Amino acid sequence: MKTSTINRSYTASLALYERAKKSIPLASQTFSKSITQYPMGVSPLFIKRGMGSHVWDVDDNEYIDFVNALLAVMLGYNDADVNAAVLAQINNGVSFSLAHPLECQLAEKIIEMVPSAEMVRFAKNGSDVTAAAVRLARAYTGREHIITCGYHGWQDWYIGITTRNLGVPHSTQALTHSFAYNDLDALAELFAEYPQQIAAVIMEPMTFEYPKESFLEHVKQMTHQAGAILVFDEMITGFRWSKGGAQEYFNVIPDLTTMGKGMANGYPLSAIAGRKEIMQLMENIFFSSTFGGETVSIAAAIATLEKIEKNSVIEQLNIKGQYLLKEIQGLIQKHQLKDILDIVGHPVWTLLCFKDFKQYSQWQIKTFWMQEILRRGILSTGTHNLSYAHTDEDINYLLAVYDEVFKLMGESIRDGSLVSKLNCEALKPLFSVRPLVKL
Repeated sequence: MKTSTINRSYTASLALYERAKKSIPLASQTFSKSITQYPMGVSPLFIKRGMGSHVWDVDDNEYIDFVNALLAVMLGYNDADVNAAVLAQINNGVSFSLAHPLECQLAEKIIEMVPSAEMVRFAKNGSDVTAAAVRLARAYTGREHIITCGYHGWQDWYIGITTRNLGVPHSTQALTHSFAYNDLDALAELFAEYPQQIAAVIMEPMTFEYPKESFLEHVKQMTHQAGAILVFDEMITGFRWSKGGAQEYFNVIPDLTTMGKGMANGYPLSAIAGRKEIMQLMENIFFSSTFGGETVSIAAAIATLEKIEKNSVIEQLNIKGQYLLKEIQGLIQKHQLKDILDIVGHPVWTLLCFKDFKQYSQWQIKTFWMQEILRRGILSTGTHNLSYAHTDEDINYLLAVYDEVFKLMGESIRDGSLVSKLNCEALKPLFSVRPLVKL
């Protein structure tokens, strides 16, 4: 398949960036949508519309989108069924003075689909519900310390243990502890160091690394033996690894689950669900928001989950993802890039891992890769966040682009010309929301 290589103009994006940074820190509401992730001068910085698997930036450049709003768009942009549900609800109103029947309908749907769910509460983003899970765990156990594994949002209780901890009290930082995925010894050491003090282990059941044999089962056993509760942060894996999330996929059921991202196909909604005896404490702790029951997002979520149930959404994501994973592995081998590049993850969410090689840093190599794929109409920062709207043609075009770009990348690294071919400054190492797989 031939690719389309053009010298794209980013004039409007750059002008809008200069305007936005005067009124918006980083010129973006979201860290991962900012110039920290997209090299200036060779990247679009603002998207104005999307349809299916494609988006158009403010300069009218078109891309096949493999970011999909950081995995929030699971069915595709402007999905007809979701749009119909949203428009119907808009005509009846958005937010009301009392609870709305749709809240109950969606809660029942989640309980039906998610094994751990006996009761459900809604919020607007992942940080809301992971913070709620921590507060519930502390209320239920009467303990204060939390163990984490993965990324859990911007709230003080978690972000305080990262390099982005500016403004977080030391007393708060001291209550959270982390361990590496698949490292049961490290988890055991934390339980031993803080006996009878751990309220919960909150973790992403999988990111880009598969659990070792019985790892999740052992985490659950160790957590319960220590008198703590287990929370799965399924913001990404929920309704994506399987209809019931990673807990169904791996058959390990936590006490509490947090969900969001693709649940409402891009509409702002998250949920916390779990055992009734724990969730009922929501009546005593204060977890309340004006827009938790906002009906347009709830209508979108109902339509999304019904479509996932009635159509082969997850099956199609897996089929396309397995094909993509296998073909990219083949291209890495074809272009002799194993010392420079690898691909990891579950088929529905894979990641290209760039490595330092000779005189080049992984950031210089990744910047070159981004520059060249963006020129050819692919939007990605290294992940392949598949949506139901991605077609076989989209996947094959991506592979054709990679075939070209991997060849150029390998040649430019080996002949020492890579940096001279960059039309921008290289990306710099910054805060990473989750540790990458050790290669």
